[in-house]
Amino acid sequence: MGDDGARRVDGGARRAYGTDSARRRPPAGTGEKLADWADGRLGLLTLAKANMRKVFPDHWSFMLGEVTLYSFVVLILTGVYLTLFFEPSMQEVVYHGSYTDLNGVLMSRAFESTLDISFDVRGGLLIRQIHHWAALVFITGMLVHMMRVFFTGAFRKPRELNWLFGWTLLMLGIITGLTGYSLPDDLLSGTGIRFAQGAILSIPIVGTYLSFFLFGGQFPGDDIISRLYPVHILLLPGIMLGLVTAHLILVFYHKHTQFPGPGREERSVVGMPFLPVYMAKAGGFFFLVFGVLAVMGAVAQINPVWAFGPYRPDLVTTGAQPDWYLGFSEGLIRVMPGWEINLWGHTLVLGVFIPFSLFPLILLALGLYPFLEAWVTGDRREHHILDRPRNAPVRTGLGVAWLTLYAVLLIGGGNDIVATHLHLSINVITWFVRIGVFVLPVAAFIVTKKICMGLQRRDRAKVLHGRETGTIKRLPTGEYVEVHEPLTQAELFTLTQHEQLPPHETGPEVDAAGVRRRIKRSERLRARLAKAMYGPDARIEKPTVEQYREITSGDHPH
Repeated sequence: MGDDGARRVDGGARRAYGTDSARRRPPAGTGEKLADWADGRLGLLTLAKANMRKVFPDHWSFMLGEVTLYSFVVLILTGVYLTLFFEPSMQEVVYHGSYTDLNGVLMSRAFESTLDISFDVRGGLLIRQIHHWAALVFITGMLVHMMRVFFTGAFRKPRELNWLFGWTLLMLGIITGLTGYSLPDDLLSGTGIRFAQGAILSIPIVGTYLSFFLFGGQFPGDDIISRLYPVHILLLPGIMLGLVTAHLILVFYHKHTQFPGPGREERSVVGMPFLPVYMAKAGGFFFLVFGVLAVMGAVAQINPVWAFGPYRPDLVTTGAQPDWYLGFSEGLIRVMPGWEINLWGHTLVLGVFIPFSLFPLILLALGLYPFLEAWVTGDRREHHILDRPRNAPVRTGLGVAWLTLYAVLLIGGGNDIVATHLHLSINVITWFVRIGVFVLPVAAFIVTKKICMGLQRRDRAKVLHGRETGTIKRLPTGEYVEVHEPLTQAELFTLTQHEQLPPHETGPEVDAAGVRRRIKRSERLRARLAKAMYGPDARIEKPTVEQYREITSGDHPH
């Protein structure tokens, strides 16, 4: 009984001690109370514990996506500033402002407000130029980032949807750039709008109706700037912001892809934790990108609208060029023959309509490729390890061919500039592009595939014989050989980890009972594509374990 009383006393003492300890604990601060309140309602603590230590691999090419993201942030920030001063009106006014060379000139209110931003608003010209440079970097970053994803096969399951998000962002970025480029209503951007209106008019049956609807009447109308403005500052950025958010959520949800190497498997990621390492690096990189764009906006002039003057339908700027991301669309039209068909009193302008139709199809080919490859391979597994481009020669060749086509058409879009600067005939350049559109992508594909096959052969030789050391050794037989240094296990793993599965086949034409099987045309096409993309002519067989042991087990100085 005495022991029970002692235990009760001890228990009471502990409770009293705990109470005293709680009394001595300092009261929670406002931030801690707010965090507790939010966690109790939103579950932020659980979410943070699950994701803040998420591991992200490290590679220089992953920064391409970050450059794109940070450029988009800069675009939003600078765009908000510009909307405070820009007036999207085509009302005609007579200019009397700081730029005296245009005083007394009739212009739209949109162009006048652009001049006011450039010369009268504090920091306005700097923000305008940062905004324009950020737009160029944003679209460039998206294209280069998508090419990195394409060449490494990062679009495979489970990232097909994220690939479509990125492709849609690229398309929307091009359209947003076109609408923003047109807002100042200067002579250069007006020429671009006239170009777009001509493409719209080439659409059979409905082209004229669409043009009248968009421009509010006969070109140039009175409504196009006021209609482009909400599309540029609200509709398209809102959609893009949603897609960027969804894109980042999926990147966070799926494990980040990583290049092959020791310890890197489909179920494990080697890298740094999201917090604090990755967040610190990302924050620093954002300010670096912002700083570079600010320097570019400060020292590199872009789109000097005052040099072109206001838009007039009866004038065209000399050397009018769109931004680079639309140059290939203009190249399609410039090199297309001026074909026309007259039917039942209507003219079908094929010289404009065909290139206008090819423009989205060329981009669509890039967007649909992951689904074509998945159908050809029949691979339904998840992939988190990236391919080395050399190990997928056909895919790499197709990507280089697509970029070559893009570059050739970009030359075609600036054929007049190329002709004047290089002192060449514009007809020669036009015919070069017309022929190059068909020849150069094919040549680029063949050359790229051969380079990839050569790199595969070099990797095979390095695995079997080691790395060249430059040391020459004379054998007892009098033969001179170069001593090779064996590769490390990490290097061997990197060079041999990729799979080389047999390509899809249709199977035997006749079954076991001697009955001829009915094989669909789609299956035959799939088998042919699989053989072309992954057959013996598209890869060099990597060394087997037995071959490696046979080479390395004996006394082989090389």
